Amino acid sequence: MLDIAAELHQWCEEGRDFAVATVVAVGGSAPRQPGAALAVDAAGEAVGSVSGGCVEGAVYELCQQALAEGTVVSERFGYSDEDAFAVGLTCGGVIDILVTPVRADSARRATFAAALGAAARGESAAVARVVEGPDDLLGGALHVRDARADGISTSTTGTLGGHPALDATAAAEARALLDAGRTATVAIGAEGSRCGSPLTLLVESSVPPPLMLVYGAIDFAAALVRAGRFLGYRVTVCDARPVFATAARFPEADEVVVDWPHRHLEEHAAAGGLDGRTVVCVLTHDAKFDVPLLERALRQPVAYVGAMGSRRTHEDRLGRLREAGLTEIELSRLHSPIGLDLGARTPEETALSIASEIVAVRRGGSGTSLTGAHTPIHHDVTALPGRIGSVA
Repeated sequence: MLDIAAELHQWCEEGRDFAVATVVAVGGSAPRQPGAALAVDAAGEAVGSVSGGCVEGAVYELCQQALAEGTVVSERFGYSDEDAFAVGLTCGGVIDILVTPVRADSARRATFAAALGAAARGESAAVARVVEGPDDLLGGALHVRDARADGISTSTTGTLGGHPALDATAAAEARALLDAGRTATVAIGAEGSRCGSPLTLLVESSVPPPLMLVYGAIDFAAALVRAGRFLGYRVTVCDARPVFATAARFPEADEVVVDWPHRHLEEHAAAGGLDGRTVVCVLTHDAKFDVPLLERALRQPVAYVGAMGSRRTHEDRLGRLREAGLTEIELSRLHSPIGLDLGARTPEETALSIASEIVAVRRGGSGTSLTGAHTPIHHDVTALPGRIGSVA
C-alpha cells in the first residue's frame, strides 16, 4: 500500500472512499512482492498494481465489493492448468490478496491517512496489518513512525484490536523492520506473545530513497545520475574540481558538491547518512582521489562500491589499497572494473551497465541472460537490505 502512498494520500485529502488490495504473500514465480497494492475509489478510478496485469480485473472487482459492503476480503490467485485464460497467474505463481475498505466513516481511516501522509512526505513509516488470524482482528492496522527526533523510538497510531499486549508486540516488530527498510510478514500470537492463537502480520515499510554517491564529475557521471534517479535513488555528485562539479552540468542530480571525495564520504558517515542501501560509484580513476576514497568506502556498511578503470588500473589500485591496510575480505567488496559486461561504449550504455550491476548485487542476481539459463527470474531477497519484499 505504501508503494502508492502519494496517490492514496491525495485521495484521503480529498475525502474519497476507496478500497486497497495488497499482496500479503507470494509463492513461485509471482510478478509482485508483498506490499504491492491496487486501490479503487468509489467512482471506479484505480491506481497501482498487484500482478502486472494477470489478475487486475478480478482484484478490481474485489475492491468494489469490499468498498460496497465495508468488509475485509481475502483471496488467493494461482495458475489454472485447465484454462490458461481463466483468472490466474499464467506465470505459474500464487499470490494472496487482502482487500481492505478505507471509507471516511471507518475507524481505520485515520491510521491509514497518517501512514500514507508520512510516506508521501518521504518520512520513515510502517503499517502493521493483521492479514491472517481471528476474523474480528482481520484487517486491523497500526501505523508506526520513526519518532527518534522527538526523543522516543516509536510513535503509533491506530490499533490492531484484541489483547492489550498485541499492539506493543506489533509495534516492536514493525520498528525492527522499519529500521531495516524491509517489508515482510511476521507470525506472532493473538495475545501479543509467541504463544496463543496464531496471527500473521504484514508489516509494510516506507523509508526515504536510498543514496547513490557518484564521485567524479565526468560525462559518464551525468548518464549515471539519470539512471540512478530512474532506479529511485537520491543522487549526489561530488568532485574536488569546481570547474566540473556544477549544477549546470548535472541538472538532474539532487545535489552537486565540490569537495575532496574521501572527505565528503567521511562527513556523510559521521552524520549517519550511510546505510545498507547506499551505493558508491567511483568514476574518477585517478589514484589521488580513488585510493583514499575507496579505503574508507570499503569499510562502510554500504550495499555496493564500484570503481571505474581498466584492468591494469584495477590491479594498481588493489596494490595501493593493500598498502593502505585493507584486508582481502574488504577488497572483495570492490566491484572493479565497474559494471556488467554489456559491451557498453557510450556514457548511457556504461551507465546502464553500472546500474545493472547494482541491481544484480542488491537483488542477488547473477547478471547472466535469462534465455537458456536455469536461474530463478524472481530471486528470494529476504536476506538483502532495504527493499520491499525482503524486502525495495
